[in-house]
Amino acid sequence: MLFVLDYRHSGNSPIARGHNRDMTSLEGIDMAEAAAGGPSRSANASRSPTDSDLVADLRDGSSAALGILFDRYSDRIYNYCFRRTASWDVAEDATSATFLEAWKSRDRTQVYDESALPWLYGIATNVCRNLSRKQRRHLYAVGRLPRERDVPDHADGVATRVDDERRMSELLAAIRELPQRDQDVLVLVAWSGLSYEQAAAALDVPIGTVRSRLARARKRLAAITEKRDQS
Repeated sequence: MLFVLDYRHSGNSPIARGHNRDMTSLEGIDMAEAAAGGPSRSANASRSPTDSDLVADLRDGSSAALGILFDRYSDRIYNYCFRRTASWDVAEDATSATFLEAWKSRDRTQVYDESALPWLYGIATNVCRNLSRKQRRHLYAVGRLPRERDVPDHADGVATRVDDERRMSELLAAIRELPQRDQDVLVLVAWSGLSYEQAAAALDVPIGTVRSRLARARKRLAAITEKRDQS
């Protein structure tokens, strides 16, 4: 079967690992410097700041708070963007765009169950949804690339990236037969591990809507993958 309905990526999965990312600055915001210091009340606290602390500081304009949130969640956002795009390079750009948008919309920052992650996932969902047509054509092209079998040792990393993208493109080809709103719920809950409540917060919809969309998505996707397996 092409897709496992309750599949969740682990941190050790080849698809979930980052690949030499370099997202140290976001249009004038130096993330390394922001994480190291700056006008953040919570960053100077003796205890590790909670997301609620960081959100309060971020609303006050603290780039240091954004830097800490970046260090805390950028890997998860990056993996999520890869699952939505099937391209490591596009996922890197989408992750940067997500945190840049978080900075621009800092006055609307939200926490749910003491976590800013649902809010960040919501931003990332919109970023990935708005990918250009050129980028989407690239994703489909990657999905048609042949699998590399024998490659030189120095090219192992490149071959792994290409293979990850090819496999994820195959999965997304099936998922994209679903309505966009059903895709969003499926990836957030089944792949990213959000609860119904967190997914509802990320998408700004009622919990009941998340439940109904997820049930519908799983049923439709099961039929799609069964049809693909028989062809």
